[in-house]
Order: sequence, then structure tokens, then C-alpha cells
Amino acid sequence: MKLVSVILGAALLASPALANTFTNGGFEILTNGAGQLTNNTVATGWTVANGGYTFAFAPGTGDTTGSNGQYRNLSLWGTNNGGNSVLPATSPSGGNFLAIDGAFKVKPVQQVITGLTIGKTYNVGFDYGFAQQYRFNGDTVQNMSVTFAGTTHTTANYNLGNHNFSGWMHTSYNFVATRATDTLSFLAYGNLPVPPFALLDGVSFTPDTVPEPATWAMLLIGFGAVGFAARRRRATVVAA
Repeated sequence: MKLVSVILGAALLASPALANTFTNGGFEILTNGAGQLTNNTVATGWTVANGGYTFAFAPGTGDTTGSNGQYRNLSLWGTNNGGNSVLPATSPSGGNFLAIDGAFKVKPVQQVITGLTIGKTYNVGFDYGFAQQYRFNGDTVQNMSVTFAGTTHTTANYNLGNHNFSGWMHTSYNFVATRATDTLSFLAYGNLPVPPFALLDGVSFTPDTVPEPATWAMLLIGFGAVGFAARRRRATVVAA
């Protein structure tokens, strides 16, 4: 049985996946506090192209004190400033969250991830919602897209009423890695002229746990060895 254990152990270790470098999916690690990500504030691991209008909000500030940016403090409609919908203090993940403009200075929020296994499936999950900038009026149509490994998935369009918040939602998508290093990015869309914001938090990046083909082959060899050992043991007992 020792041989069988060795074979099974080798099967489990076959084609090991390198640890990927994804980090800070909750946007809790910030430099210089909450604020516009291209204006002093940095979310560790994430970048926004220069000029992108994306903000990190601290808990409870979305419809109260807001978040500092290059033009002025920016806040979102919620019941604390006269909006029609409650804007929760945090997302379901808790803590900070991002607000990404989908119509003004639209740029992706992205992170370069290394240590990927080519051909392996990775699942990207995230919390998202749709809001409107305080002091602006009108309905909006919004969505959020996520891109990785040359593939883009987009959430369904959401029709957001004047001064409303959509509520938090959650979704996830599978992607197959094509390179050892690649970029995960999120991009918001919103119709003009009303400033629409897509909210993002709780991003997870996890490898699929289903064994890869080489691992299956080793497992089959191991199971065959187990069957052979069992038959041999039975034959020995009968002969005795």
C-alpha cells in the first residue's frame, strides 16, 4: 500500500499551479486615505490610467462627506443627502469600495497578476452596484465589464432611476489563462449626460480546483494500482 500512497501523492502534486499575486480585492489597503485614485490616493495592487475618474470611498461617506477628487469632494445620492434610495455604508464585503465613472474620463481599474498557469481556469467574483453623482439629475443606463485573458464579460444593463441606488449585487465569471502574466481590469459604462457611477468591491480571484488532465492521468494510475493491490490481496487470502 505504500507504493499506492506514493502514486496518489504524486498525482495530487502533478502540474502544480504557481501562487498568483492577486491582492487587495476589498480595496482596504490605501495610501493617503480615501479619494480619487489618480489624485494622490493609491489602492495597493491596482492602477487607473492617468485621468481616470475613479474614487475610493471609506465606509459611510458615500452620501455624507464624500471622497476628495481633483475638482471637489464627490458624493453619491443616498437618503443622507436627499436621495430616493438608501446607500449602505459599505458593500456586502464591508469596508472601502470603489466608484468608477462610466461617462466621464472613463478608464479601467486594473491589476497585473503573475504566477498564472496557462490553460487553467480562474474564477473572478465581485460585488457591484450603480449610483448617481450627487447634485445631478436624470435616469441612467449602466453596466460593468470585467476583462481577463483576452475575454470580456459584461453585466446586464441596469436602468437606474433619478437619485437612486441599485442596491449591491454579486456575480462571477470564469476565465482561462493564456499567459503566465496577465491583467485583470474593470470598466464602467453609463449613458450621458448624467454622471453615472458603478460601484465595485469584494473582488476575488481564485483558481479552479478541478484537477488538470495530467493530474487525472496520475489519479487513474493510482486507482488502478489500488485495484490491483486489492485483487492480489484477495487472491492471497483464497490461496491460504
